[in-house]
Amino acid sequence: MGLALLLASCQDPEYVSIDTSRQGITSLTATFTDGQYAESDAVVWNISAEDYAKDRFVIPVPWFFPETSDNPTEDNMKAMKVRAEMNNNFVLTPALGTLNLNEENWFTLTGPDGSSRQICITGERTKSAACDMISFSLVSPAVTGIINNTNNTISLISADDLSACLANFQVSAHATISPDPSTTELNYNEPVELTVTAHNGIDSRTYTVTKSVPGKIPQGFNSESLELLFNVDATNIVGIPWLATNAPSLGAIGNSLVVCMGDGTTPFYLNRITGAREGEINLGSATAASITSDEGEHLLICNHAEGGQTFEIYTTSSVTETPTLLTSFSNSSSLPMGYEMKVIGNIETNATIIVTNEGVSGVTNSTAFTRIQIVDGVVQAPEVVDISSTGLSWGPSPVNGTNVVAASTNPADGCFLSYYSANQLNYLDGSNAIAAMLEDQSVVNGNVNPNNLDTKQFNNSRYLALLVVSHFPMWGAGPQLYVFDITDMSQFSGTLTTSPSLVLANSAVEWYQTATSSTASGDVLIAPTADGYSMYIYYYDNNCGTIGGYVADCIAE
Repeated sequence: MGLALLLASCQDPEYVSIDTSRQGITSLTATFTDGQYAESDAVVWNISAEDYAKDRFVIPVPWFFPETSDNPTEDNMKAMKVRAEMNNNFVLTPALGTLNLNEENWFTLTGPDGSSRQICITGERTKSAACDMISFSLVSPAVTGIINNTNNTISLISADDLSACLANFQVSAHATISPDPSTTELNYNEPVELTVTAHNGIDSRTYTVTKSVPGKIPQGFNSESLELLFNVDATNIVGIPWLATNAPSLGAIGNSLVVCMGDGTTPFYLNRITGAREGEINLGSATAASITSDEGEHLLICNHAEGGQTFEIYTTSSVTETPTLLTSFSNSSSLPMGYEMKVIGNIETNATIIVTNEGVSGVTNSTAFTRIQIVDGVVQAPEVVDISSTGLSWGPSPVNGTNVVAASTNPADGCFLSYYSANQLNYLDGSNAIAAMLEDQSVVNGNVNPNNLDTKQFNNSRYLALLVVSHFPMWGAGPQLYVFDITDMSQFSGTLTTSPSLVLANSAVEWYQTATSSTASGDVLIAPTADGYSMYIYYYDNNCGTIGGYVADCIAE
């Protein structure tokens, strides 16, 4: 046995050849070096397998940046910072840095076996190949089209005569449409074909518009339809100032995502599909401390009121129309209210609005919220609800407060709340007793703030969204997004990441501000469309400087 061991120990190691079939570079990223979008990535180009052996790498820089804007990238091409992702043990000399992508830049690529070859890295401005229909609606009668991008169809749900109609539409940035339905009256009683051609003039998609009613799945959203619409730098791309005074809230109506900063400025709106900033809303006589939106695509706007002051809620269904007063009453609580407002239901029929009463810094915490019921379109008298018996309490908004959100339009179904020091998502039943809670170690460490919630009903289901925002981006703490199906509360158990009710989890939302810490504020919004076919989920983390959104539908394929 000893001899066998000695002989075995003297064997030469088995030779394993080095795989050099891949040329080494797997992706190239070009970043702006100056101007408004300095340090923003213009493009991350993943190199396909068929390009591995090429000696010339042409980075496709977008023609405009952001793609939805009219900002040309021609001047930026002269100086862009380029970095490469490579397979292990590949070396590029000289090292990459700032390059003129209008020129040929030559490098030596050396593989792990010592072999080398000359490669060229350059760039080319590239027009977009996107050719999607983003939104479509008839002007008169007002009918919103249900877009199915899988089958290239648009369904118009209507019993009206649609024989001569104009339409409003939105297509991919810089794409064109033929015929133009905004200037040409078309007969939508019969199928109509519309062709969307991309900015590059090559790629296109033809949509068939039909007067019909698409089928729905029995309940909830189709998980296969869930997709990320956008996740962008809130400061460099959207233009939201990164300030300690930011107390943001979100609402969605029509084709717009509305953002209120809670600092006295007029709310502005983004394209709800692309995140591109488009303008300011018509605020009229309303004062915007916070906003939200309901299931009928009504925007709610409220002021901030101390105890005894008048509290007002205005509403509108358009970013251009003047809001009208929905309700007004005296804040009967001694605590302020108005920075945290949420609604479930449709204010034209039945809804529950909850405005959280806030704690006062250095004075007192809060254990109260104000609930406003709307029954058959009639606003009921407000009710101040005290939950001090639970032992839960929160401080001033936006960082140390909470969104109290209703579980349904029926107060007997209870509510949810979560805040920084509790580090748990609490469910209170109709008698205001803690009936369930979800906890997770990822939010117990104090580096993040789990206090942004929203609830909505969609296609015979009820959903709860939780956005966990960051206190310390520079320590690697980023935002987290969770969505739960709360239709069956027996499934609301376990932890944030293991609950059977969890239907969307992103524990690593991409973020952009990593240098320091300001205010751990944000908001999350569930926004069903009034036609009942689509559901959007939007989020904004102020500290991390990121804003984004998802969409899903309930269309039966």
